Amino acid sequence: MKHFTGTYECRADNKGRVMIPVALKKQMKTNIKDQFIIKRAVFNQCLELYPENQWSLMMKNINSLNRFNQKNIDFIRRFTAGVKIIEVDSSGRFLIPKDLLIYADIKKEVVVSSAVNILEIWDKKMYEKAIDSAIIDFPGLAEEVMGDKNQTNDIS
Repeated sequence: MKHFTGTYECRADNKGRVMIPVALKKQMKTNIKDQFIIKRAVFNQCLELYPENQWSLMMKNINSLNRFNQKNIDFIRRFTAGVKIIEVDSSGRFLIPKDLLIYADIKKEVVVSSAVNILEIWDKKMYEKAIDSAIIDFPGLAEEVMGDKNQTNDIS
């Protein structure tokens, strides 16, 4: 799997279990049997769900930071705050730990959104609010982020 694609609406049950949408299960294939890592997002009040292999790559980068630099230690502590290992059950559900449900203010309506190689898990109202506020100057943001790239239209 190179990346995830799509945004999906689903529900969390009373225990905080969320069913992985069928379209995402197809994208995951064998990965669905692996462990996942769930954590607080850095920039938004949502959760990030990492396939185990993507988390390992991230931890390799984090491990290269100099731990005798206070900013690095502060970053590591905050980045890994609330990190949990979760598994997908035989029904295709995963349990969001209570502290992370509270952090992301997830009630019943949930949005699972692709963010390239990880998934974001949002309360639906919070997701819509974040998307709406990002639309204000999306063309300017797109130009700033992607405008300097030497982009080719080569589809191989």
